[in-house]
Amino acid sequence: PATDRPYHIVIFGASGFTGQFVVEEVARTVSEGPNGSLTWAVAGRSRQKLDKVLEQTAGTLGKPELRTAVEVIVADVGEPDSLAAMCKQAVIVLNCVGPYRFWGEPVVKACVENGAHCIDISGEPQFLESMQLNYDSQAADKGVYIVGACGFDSIPADMGVLYTRDQFKGTLTALESFLTASTGPEGGSINDGTWKSAIYGFADSGKLRSLRKKFGHKPLPVVGSKIKRRYREVQQYAVPFMGADPSVVKRSQRFLLEEHQETPVQYGAYAGVGGVANIVKMLFAGMMFWFLVKFSFGRDLLIKFFSFGFFSKDGPTRKQMEGSSFKFAFYGEGYTEGQDPSQGRPNAKIRTLVQGPEAGYVATPIAMVQAAITILNEPTALPKKGGVYTPGATFAKTKLVERLNKHGIQFSVI
Repeated sequence: PATDRPYHIVIFGASGFTGQFVVEEVARTVSEGPNGSLTWAVAGRSRQKLDKVLEQTAGTLGKPELRTAVEVIVADVGEPDSLAAMCKQAVIVLNCVGPYRFWGEPVVKACVENGAHCIDISGEPQFLESMQLNYDSQAADKGVYIVGACGFDSIPADMGVLYTRDQFKGTLTALESFLTASTGPEGGSINDGTWKSAIYGFADSGKLRSLRKKFGHKPLPVVGSKIKRRYREVQQYAVPFMGADPSVVKRSQRFLLEEHQETPVQYGAYAGVGGVANIVKMLFAGMMFWFLVKFSFGRDLLIKFFSFGFFSKDGPTRKQMEGSSFKFAFYGEGYTEGQDPSQGRPNAKIRTLVQGPEAGYVATPIAMVQAAITILNEPTALPKKGGVYTPGATFAKTKLVERLNKHGIQFSVI
């Protein structure tokens, strides 16, 4: 893609709930662009709403110049010509318009056809993997990087696996992560767009299985002891994590095996749910969810009435966000240097931590923007050719982890 375009970054969907926080994060990091500056614009359907977001951001950050210095681009996901015009002006498009299964593909298509890199914050495996199936070769031909799952889904997990592998003295063969989230006295909330994505994702789980068959992948080789799915107690009870992280990590490990002949790491993801009472509540809610999600009337009920108190149209308040945080604890095992991974059981362990601020609207914008900053500043450390990639595949050889550490998403060995 041309690097002499008017804007390093265009934020598409800037007036959406998550988009407004991405705008703030870009405004904070303009000094981190190429040669110490960053040119950027906001884009979406409504000029009035975009102007309002810039007004709010100017007030929040104490930067009145944002009201006039940042260009507004009107573009609509339903109008391909407007998307093409937007993409021609950007080196990178940050796509904040979800659910991606409904609105994501036209943006990917426009970026590929018009030579702009694209970063999204999707946690929807069906969308992410269908984009790889349908656009990977075209993106490679154009030299364009399409990088999905660059928010809380799934940069902490995907880069956490690579960080742990890089810190391990020997060959890391298996890793389990345990996610816990904390809220302050104000409690917490999630915008209902995330809830809708989850509902439609689980409803279409059968389509995801058939999609994966089209890749024709052989199973990844198992090195060392095979890890088993289990319910494990780490200061609290944990259950298998149902999000995008396991599928994203697996795709990264496949890429690193095929492109760099690196030993794949087996990965199991879990989420802490607290005590026995919480498990009972979760089982009840889970059964209700699985029943309703199979039927269109059930999905409508889930969207309109049954969000189990976690999701709302308004999302969290700033006070709620300030009091919230997340923590991934990684427990790994492998073989020390000089040991043959094909012989005997693993003989070494490692424990690492990835922790950060509120996941959805603080950590996600940080991760997304730092992914873009990395592409702009480290082009020679990216994969040899363009394509549709995971964060791990894209950023394995970059300094993204260092950048995240400076911005409050901390990676450490315990």
